[in-house]
Amino acid sequence: MRLVAGAAVLALATALPGAATRVFADTIESALVRSYQSNPQLNAQRASVRATDESVPQALSGYRPKVAITTSGGFQHNDFSVTQGLPSQGLVGNIQAQLKGDRTPVAYGATVSQTLFDGFQTANKTRAAEGQVSASREGLRVLEQTVLLAAATIYMDYLRDSAIVEVQRSNVRVLEETLKQTRDRFNVGEVTRTDVAQSEAQLAAGRTQLMAAESNLTTTRANYRRIVGNEPGQLAPGSPVDRFLPATLSAAVDLGLIQNPNVTAAMYGIDVSHLQVKVAEGALFPNVSLQANVQQSYNQQLTVPSQLIASAIAQVTVPIYQGGAEYSLIRQSKETLAQQRLTLELVRTQARASVVQAWGQLVATKLQVQSAQAQVEASEIAVNGIREEAKAGQRTTFDVLVAQQTLVTARVALVTAQHDRVVASYAVLNAVGRLSPQVLKLNTTVYDPSVHYHQVRDSWGGMRTPDGQ
Repeated sequence: MRLVAGAAVLALATALPGAATRVFADTIESALVRSYQSNPQLNAQRASVRATDESVPQALSGYRPKVAITTSGGFQHNDFSVTQGLPSQGLVGNIQAQLKGDRTPVAYGATVSQTLFDGFQTANKTRAAEGQVSASREGLRVLEQTVLLAAATIYMDYLRDSAIVEVQRSNVRVLEETLKQTRDRFNVGEVTRTDVAQSEAQLAAGRTQLMAAESNLTTTRANYRRIVGNEPGQLAPGSPVDRFLPATLSAAVDLGLIQNPNVTAAMYGIDVSHLQVKVAEGALFPNVSLQANVQQSYNQQLTVPSQLIASAIAQVTVPIYQGGAEYSLIRQSKETLAQQRLTLELVRTQARASVVQAWGQLVATKLQVQSAQAQVEASEIAVNGIREEAKAGQRTTFDVLVAQQTLVTARVALVTAQHDRVVASYAVLNAVGRLSPQVLKLNTTVYDPSVHYHQVRDSWGGMRTPDGQ
């Protein structure tokens, strides 16, 4: 295992000119750190998790009192008469009085209401909100793994494409020299015009392959900046992360069914759906609340200069029938719960398949690297031998060109196999749910979503976020 990994690193390093003395400006670990810290999609998902955190204090507000202050004031003009008879005194006629005047009625008061029992809806809403927070954190883990895998892949893509460009450039130089030698031999009558044409055609094909390789490298450079966040410089060779992987396929599958964030997010989804059923059932329970009110008023009536009213009222509401919507909501919540359970089984199946596929790819790439190395070694021996035989007249120019193209193909295959070898190890780590800064021991501050959660969970007020916005 270590020999294969070492060979992969060495081949990618030596595929580039001056590799023995090159000072590398970037490593795969630093690229992973940069993407982990600055990837905009990942930062947006972190903000989404922080927004989900606020669902918990919103649910907890059902435990807390609600306080309202009211005040009123204005101007009122009164001009009216009051007529009242006096039959009890045996008098005939009525007494008439006229009331006239201006006043400024003013009133202010406060109302405090507190829910004492709501059918356990607040408790279940709080637990459901906590489950949603946990599920959102697992969703964040999914994206973190996706970003890290993309960063590792594009890093190796750039190394591969850079190495292929150098292979093609070397091939063009060799073909140019071959064409020069063929023309010299043609001038002295050792070869025919056909040999020269074959060399010219192969050189044109080599230059076409070089331009295609350079175009691929340009595209990869743009994708590198998009994913990692900076232009690639002198990149150090990447190496597999087999040391962090389980020893066997069965152990990898078992780990994937436990730690894969897609699986854990689906499990939290079941918990949330179960609690939503309880919340819906709470609508059938009685509701008990307490309301206290105090109000001070002035000049509300001409004959009453001031008035103070205070009250405390307990209210019990027992739902009997509310049109049937509550029962429909309960049935709907139960169906959603059943759906979430089926979704969990689907996610587990997909997780198992992903682990098996990634593991199989990893095993295959190990063998591909060994095979490609043997092919390159044999091709180098063959091309050197054919060149010597061609000088002795035992081989044709066409034989030399075919051997050279076979060597180029073998070198490109080796570079590609080494790239696939490293990427496959990261893919297995992603499939089992362990592609994280903690496992990779990256030199970065790990984003902890629980910090913001505890900052806002028991907050009773305030409009500023913990970071000051």
